[in-house]
This record gives sequence, structure tokens and C-alpha cells, in this order.
Amino acid sequence: MGVFAAIIVFALWGGHLAYCLLAVDFRFDSSHSYLHLLLQAYLSTGLFITAHDAMHGAVNRNHRLNRAIGTVAALLFAAFSYKKLFRNHMKHHRYSGQERDPDFLASSQNFFLWFGVFFYRYASIGQIIIMAVLFNLLNLILPTDRVVAFWMIPPFISTLQLFFFGTYRPHRLPHTDEMGPHHARSQKLNPLFALLSCYNFGYHLEHHEAPGVPWWRLGRVKAGLRRASLRRGSRTLD
Repeated sequence: MGVFAAIIVFALWGGHLAYCLLAVDFRFDSSHSYLHLLLQAYLSTGLFITAHDAMHGAVNRNHRLNRAIGTVAALLFAAFSYKKLFRNHMKHHRYSGQERDPDFLASSQNFFLWFGVFFYRYASIGQIIIMAVLFNLLNLILPTDRVVAFWMIPPFISTLQLFFFGTYRPHRLPHTDEMGPHHARSQKLNPLFALLSCYNFGYHLEHHEAPGVPWWRLGRVKAGLRRASLRRGSRTLD
């Protein structure tokens, strides 16, 4: 199922990107253009979520296949190093919401400052060089406005989406007892909003409780924990 989901994400991302680059003229006064841009950003988020699941071994039990899919997803997203992502993400889970957490900014809760530091910690010189080379190659054969609108901007919007729903919102201060040792909060159980907002990444406490569960099953974990909480509450009242 994990490999099948990854193939679907790759196919939708690649198919829509090819269509946009070859057939959609970007116009500032066209809602149609912005719709395609936002859809490509959402599909780009799916790439990163696939890489993220691979970091937790949730794509496939075969270690090599799992890592290969994660590596491809990270490269397609924005030429990220899967090894660097994996190393930082494991530290995030080990020190979630603490000083040593690479995703957390203890010195400030300002959204833009935190995002800037978050972006800096994950970006690399090699990544910037690869993206610059690819941009110039694409620009040789395709209109610049299409390359910028449908290939360059979507990963940035996607990064903002991932940061807000997967880092800032669930881990920002104040940390309360309900957030547990992971210092993570979760959004309400709303399957449609959870899917559209960030591929269920808003169920963040559930992800930290069960990191090996793939993104499409986090809703079940959320519902299960909710039922368990209601049962405990009922027993307490009894």
C-alpha cells in the first residue's frame, strides 16, 4: 500500500507539472493559473510527506526500497538530501520541542523568524546549486513564467504549509500537560480538513505517538486515541 500511495503521488505530481509546463500560460489576472499553481504546491507537499514516511519506514518494509523512494521524493521536491532530512528528523523526534530539536526555535515564537531558521537548517549549498542548474536548463526550453510559477514557487508554498501544520502549530509554546512528552498538539478530528490542510500532518501528536503509521492512517490513530480517552473518562465518572 505504501509503494502504491507513493506511485500515485509521484504520478499526480509529475503529470500535473508536465501539463502546466507544456500547456498552461501563467497570467496574473487568471484564477485558472493560480489554481494550477496551488494544486502543484499541494502535490509537492505530497512528495515531502512521502519522503517523511520513508524516514519512518512506513512506505515499505524493504529497507532499500523504502530509502530509494524517500530519496527520490526528497530530490523531486526541491533537491533535498534525504540523508540530511533523515538525520535532522530523527533528532526532532528525540528532542521534540526542546533546545536540541532542529525544528524548534526556543529563543522566539515569531512565525517568520522561526520559519527562516527552519529553512536555513534544512537548506544546503549543494541543493541551491542543483536547483539553479535545473532552473536554467528548464528555462532554455520552456517559458520562464511557467518555470517560475509551476516549478519554482510551489515547493516554497509547500514548505510554508509543512512548517505551519507540521512544526509551528503543533510545537509552538506554551507546552501543556496534554501535549505529553512529545510537546506536540493535534488538530480536531476532521478528515477532510486534515487531508486538504497537509495530508493528515495536523494529527501531529498521533504521529509522534505512532511514527511508523503512514499518513493515510493517522486519522484512524486519532479516532482510536479519542475513543480510548472517552472510555477512560466514562470509567472515571463511574
